[in-house]
Amino acid sequence: MKLQILGTGCSKCKSLEETVKKAVAKVGGFHEVEKVEDLVEIMSFNVMSTPALVINGKVKSSGKLLNEQEVISLMNSSS
Repeated sequence: MKLQILGTGCSKCKSLEETVKKAVAKVGGFHEVEKVEDLVEIMSFNVMSTPALVINGKVKSSGKLLNEQEVISLMNSSS
């Protein structure tokens, strides 16, 4: 599973990245986590507000700081 955190480096974006890493550690298995800070790449997802979470190429959350359980739920529904 590929998880991408879209954000230009603000504190909420960094917090979401840490939350995603903790959620991945709890779930276990192999998951690729990538931080996307390039504005052109972020815009290619049609995201208007960050932070955003993309799982396997699909935007699952935008403009919201998720908690670990929310991330795990999104991961489970995407597998």
